[in-house]
Amino acid sequence: MPACPRIAPATSRRAPALAALAMLAVLVPAAQAQNIPLAPVSPAVEKTYTTLSAAPLLKQVLADVKADDARTLRELTTLTEIPAPPFKEHARAEYFLSRLKALGLADARIDAEGNVIGVRKGVGNGPRLLISAHLDTVFPAGTDVTVKPRDGRLYAPGISDDTRGLAVLLSWLKVLNDNHVRTVGDLVFVGNVGEEELGNLRGMKAVFRDYRDLDGMVGLEPGEGGRVLTLGTGSHRYEVTFRGPGGHSFGAFGLPSAIHAMGRAIARIDDVRPPEDPKTTFTVGTVGGGTSVNAIAGDAQMRIDIRSNGMNALLETEKQIMAAIAAGVADENQRWQPGKASDRITVQTRLIGDRPAGHTPADAVIVQAAVRAIQGSGKFEPTLRGGSTDANVPMSLGIPAIILGSGGKSGGAHSRDEWFDPARAWEGAQVALTTVLSLVGVEGVSEPLLARRAAR
Repeated sequence: MPACPRIAPATSRRAPALAALAMLAVLVPAAQAQNIPLAPVSPAVEKTYTTLSAAPLLKQVLADVKADDARTLRELTTLTEIPAPPFKEHARAEYFLSRLKALGLADARIDAEGNVIGVRKGVGNGPRLLISAHLDTVFPAGTDVTVKPRDGRLYAPGISDDTRGLAVLLSWLKVLNDNHVRTVGDLVFVGNVGEEELGNLRGMKAVFRDYRDLDGMVGLEPGEGGRVLTLGTGSHRYEVTFRGPGGHSFGAFGLPSAIHAMGRAIARIDDVRPPEDPKTTFTVGTVGGGTSVNAIAGDAQMRIDIRSNGMNALLETEKQIMAAIAAGVADENQRWQPGKASDRITVQTRLIGDRPAGHTPADAVIVQAAVRAIQGSGKFEPTLRGGSTDANVPMSLGIPAIILGSGGKSGGAHSRDEWFDPARAWEGAQVALTTVLSLVGVEGVSEPLLARRAAR
């Protein structure tokens, strides 16, 4: 049997010329969702929370978050109805920038990647905490994003993921300014691009590349207020292209087929067995190829998604999948044994998605601060979970990071029937803001819990 062909990286993306075929999923049996246990809250976190929660200033701030709820919902509608497809977030970014400036962040700007960044300076030599929500939605240009109230809910594509988070950030800034809150550390407000689909976290990667002095991150995503995301699921996505001579199905019979080679590769991929812990998965999500029912396919394409809660497991599974692809191509060439090199099937892979894995330990102060704020609210039960979000980037760099809920119930994410229920949505926003203030400290009330990193 001939040696397996080398899988060469593609140097350019060929414009799609083939009709899409049926979806094909090669799914790994699902492992049980990872249970992340809580850690006991430390005395330092307990002391800070007790002091901060008893302060009249915080009580007034939280009361004003509730009082600002109706205006925040109007802002949510305005933001939602500004389309923000992947890689086309600029119109929404311009609006978000204008609001940051109107709320006092005169130096706010849009960076080279398209992120909106504004800094609310602290008064002391405290930590710099990034607080963020992503600008982009999964929906393509032309999607109707009109907000439609119905049965107490607001329906619109992207209204909860993650437009609600943007509206909450603006509400926080307004309330902090209205109450003249002086934090010890800096609050770096960010509306970032590139969280969804093939954005590959490009916005957050740029932020942490350009701002080396960030000490932590609290991101907002849909959620009522009890969940704390502490584990970042990493992923690699590949576009794989098979090429061969092609030919008439009858007259050229005996030549290898790009589609057959892809099928053999998929069958071998299905035999890969990734670890259950850390949870690691894969799927061949899309396939396409060929020109006619009576033609031997000269080319074929598929896209693969590989995910894991551990980077080493991700890389090992990726290695096995690449070997399976090479072996599938070798099988097809061996089956027909073409006489000329030009009649053999070749394959190229191109990395189209890259999200690093990482985690923030349950006993990290940023996690404990969130857990204590959730417990103190009396509204939610704290749980720790994992997922793929903007927090993957700082987690992979060893920077403390969590994702909190922006408040309110929601559903239908990534569908045109996405909805947001505004009933008591301020409660989640209050919990998240309490967490943020405990981390950066409030002048005359509490010292920051979040430490400045040694390497800045």
